[in-house]
Amino acid sequence: MSPAQDAADAFHRIHDRAPAGIWSAPGRVNLIGEHTDYNDGFVLPFALPHRLAVAATPRADGKLNVATLGDDGRLQYSDLLDIASLEPGSVEGWAAYPAGVAWVLRDHGHAAGADLVIAGDVPSGAGLSSSHALECAVSLALLGLAGVELDAELPGTPTRPEIARWVQRSENDFVGAPTGLLDQTASLCCQDSCVLFLDVRSGEMEQVPFPLAEAGVRVLIIDTRTKHSHAEGGYGERRRGTERAAELLGVKALRDVTLEGLDAALAQLPDDLAPLVRHVVTENQRVLDVVALLREGRLTDIGPHLDASHASMRDDYRISTSELDLAVDSARSAGALGARMTGGGFGGSAIALVREADLEPVRAAVERAFEAAGLRRPRTFTAVPSRGAGRDTV
Repeated sequence: MSPAQDAADAFHRIHDRAPAGIWSAPGRVNLIGEHTDYNDGFVLPFALPHRLAVAATPRADGKLNVATLGDDGRLQYSDLLDIASLEPGSVEGWAAYPAGVAWVLRDHGHAAGADLVIAGDVPSGAGLSSSHALECAVSLALLGLAGVELDAELPGTPTRPEIARWVQRSENDFVGAPTGLLDQTASLCCQDSCVLFLDVRSGEMEQVPFPLAEAGVRVLIIDTRTKHSHAEGGYGERRRGTERAAELLGVKALRDVTLEGLDAALAQLPDDLAPLVRHVVTENQRVLDVVALLREGRLTDIGPHLDASHASMRDDYRISTSELDLAVDSARSAGALGARMTGGGFGGSAIALVREADLEPVRAAVERAFEAAGLRRPRTFTAVPSRGAGRDTV
């Protein structure tokens, strides 16, 4: 069954009635452009076919009642939350994500009480943005219950990019995770068969065709099954480091450091910050180079840029892990056109661009490499660019 059907069935099991509506949002893969979003740079994600769905019905008491359906079929319930009383720090654990969305929407006059039941198949902790899929689906559900029709283009109706900024605020200020705009925008704005070229500074977007089947290639996702969290540790340290570097260089963001001026900029920075700046500047250029190739229909030529991106994240940004490096190296050795870690780092997933004829040999080589290293078998699957968030029918 689909996540939407699972959510609808679970809602009926709990409340003995059908929900008023179901909304869902996808996880995402970032083809290239890592840790550039919070530096006003360029990113190139696409939406996964895997989704988080929210079955919802309004409540008259201003309360938020949330249940989630686990992979094992068990339901987990949050405390009954009073939306009017929500403040950062008032909710902990998984319930902070839907609560944070309600908190932001309350400030924009859109949140009312609701019963929510959540189900989905986006792998959690895999660097595929399951938390943002959840937040985006909840935001559309609460807006839908409030009578706000997405894409209606009516005065006062929030746009998808505007909702992405609201979701970012809920993540940054309520949950306490210092994420950029990549994940929310991808989940809300991506389209079938395309990668989303986003200029984070200007907000300009381009849906760039990504015809995998026509090119005879697949994108293999390799979930290393090593967990990570954006709310603590290295992610926040890297972000603070780039902000400090921009301040030392006298620029608004590292987006303003050009490739031509990179060497001069690095010479002004302490040893701990220079590699971070080198990654961001060169990664922005790699995004532009990949977009140029895709516009020319040269999809199979982007592999070297994926490889260079991984090397930069491993050596300069220092966010890779031995498991991610093993996934990338074993995929490349078995014939992948290019491979890189994807997401925030410190665990999660890698992607490999693979010709269809090489797909199973590459998958098998990665699994053998993990087995030989005494590691848990990775989860692997192929992904195609899919639709963004919206209302579902079952």
